[in-house]
Amino acid sequence: MGSNRRASSGMAPAKDQTRRRIERMEAEREERRRAMQDRRAERAAEEERNIAAGNPGDVDFIGLVRKWREEHGGAARPHESSAGDHPKICICVRKRPVSDKERKKRDHDSVTCLHPTVWVHSAKLRVDGISKYLDHASFRFDHSFDEASTTEDIYFHSTRPLIDFVCSGKGGRATVFAYGQTGSGKTYTMGGIQSMVAEDLFEILSGRHGGGAGNSCTLEDTAVTVTFFEIYGGRIQDLLNERKRLKLLEDGKGEVVISGLEEFEANGPDQFFTLLDAGNGKRTTHATEANDTSSRSHAICQILLRDKATSRLRGKLSLVDLAGSERGTDTKSHNRQRRTESSEINTSLLALKECIRALDSGRGCARHVPYRASKLTLILKDCFTSKLARTTMIATVSPGATSADHTLNTLRYADRIKEKKVRDLPGTDQSHKRQSPHKNSQPNESSISPPRSQVRKSRRSVTQVGHEDSLDDLDVLHASLKGNNSQEGSSGNETDVVAQLHRTVQTLFEEEEDLLNLHMSIIQENAELLTEEGRLLQSVQGDNIVDYDIDQYASRLGNILDKKTHMIKNLQEKLSSFRSQLRKEEEL
Repeated sequence: MGSNRRASSGMAPAKDQTRRRIERMEAEREERRRAMQDRRAERAAEEERNIAAGNPGDVDFIGLVRKWREEHGGAARPHESSAGDHPKICICVRKRPVSDKERKKRDHDSVTCLHPTVWVHSAKLRVDGISKYLDHASFRFDHSFDEASTTEDIYFHSTRPLIDFVCSGKGGRATVFAYGQTGSGKTYTMGGIQSMVAEDLFEILSGRHGGGAGNSCTLEDTAVTVTFFEIYGGRIQDLLNERKRLKLLEDGKGEVVISGLEEFEANGPDQFFTLLDAGNGKRTTHATEANDTSSRSHAICQILLRDKATSRLRGKLSLVDLAGSERGTDTKSHNRQRRTESSEINTSLLALKECIRALDSGRGCARHVPYRASKLTLILKDCFTSKLARTTMIATVSPGATSADHTLNTLRYADRIKEKKVRDLPGTDQSHKRQSPHKNSQPNESSISPPRSQVRKSRRSVTQVGHEDSLDDLDVLHASLKGNNSQEGSSGNETDVVAQLHRTVQTLFEEEEDLLNLHMSIIQENAELLTEEGRLLQSVQGDNIVDYDIDQYASRLGNILDKKTHMIKNLQEKLSSFRSQLRKEEEL
């Protein structure tokens, strides 16, 4: 009995201890529940605040971006005016606001512009699949503009200095490009710049604008003419003349001529605006994976200042709204037309980058300018080869996190255009600055060549330029692309596939143009032969015909039929070659 009592008294404290531990665990569990509920309520409230601020999406990633901006917000610098010392190549980046479409997709803002640097905050998950973090990539340019900046701000720093340069009367060539992913605001930005150019140009020429005091062009001695055309699927179409198809030719001096392109004189801003509205309304757009109304053509508005007495060109300003860029993976569900469009667009953008880099290489004529690699760069040849050339590139980016890859590609493209570094600002931390792989490297030997030989024929289509007259500019582009990709760790096989696709599509466009031209010429020749056949029949069946030479009739009819057979055979062979190229494109 005594031992049982002692055992019982010894067990009582153990039960109390266990009970206390259970009660403590329950209290801790309840505390965790309350903390979890508080966190959920706080996240819900934060999500409501983000939605109210127009930035819905993942609360954790938005919080990480907000924290980063609070820590680095002081790094932004004011924009400096470059009116008196505008660089030969000026690279600007514009970030547009978050769109309604992105809000509906709960796509949060992942881009920060702190002039002159642009940061992309890519949302990542650690290997545990739960922990979230941001991968920050930075790029430095001449100017970077956030979503609060207006088109007028961008115009003032990127384009306004070029108008004085063009109006100097020294034959200056200035070009403004708008580049970026479909839906990033290229056309919106270029539309605003076109309107401001119209107003300031005529103010300067009339002498009413103080900035034009040193300009030699005036409305009294200078005529302002406008051309507006697009390059779509390898074809050039006049947007101010019922989309008339144009031909690209070269004269005996190697000057590029767009045959049939009409110039329209503008005597004031109102006439200029009318021409702009007419041209922009005729531009080609199609739905793509990234945008329902993507601009599928390069639209080129050229403003020419000509001497009224001699028609000599005194200055030219080209405003180029480039077609929306896409990654290859975004063309997977396209039909053949969309795929070939995308390949042609990417080829021309690659050629444009290399031509602008050659413009600012400082190597003079020793560096080969691959402007023949696309019709876009061939048309703008004088903007790359002239000593009096200035270029501005406005890269537009979308802020959404789902567009981060597109945004990085756009910024890399803009970053590679300029081989020399943008001047570092004093007092800025360079430890986070992204270094471009090509900046301190020597150009590849494949991109260096002596000047091309003089063009032999006085006038000919650019599609007839043979390899004996020019270097293979596509090889130059693909060598550069391969070098860039190898430095970034990309596969060389992928570059080879892209190169093969570019060549196949280029050949496809050439075959298509040859087929259409041959078909048209055969139709015209058939019409002439039909007329001749009618006269031949009339010569043997007419009412007043009594004596005729049946042998001569039979001989001439045989010649006509032989000619028709030969034409049909040529057309069938050309059609067979074109179908073969279609099959090659389908295989790729």
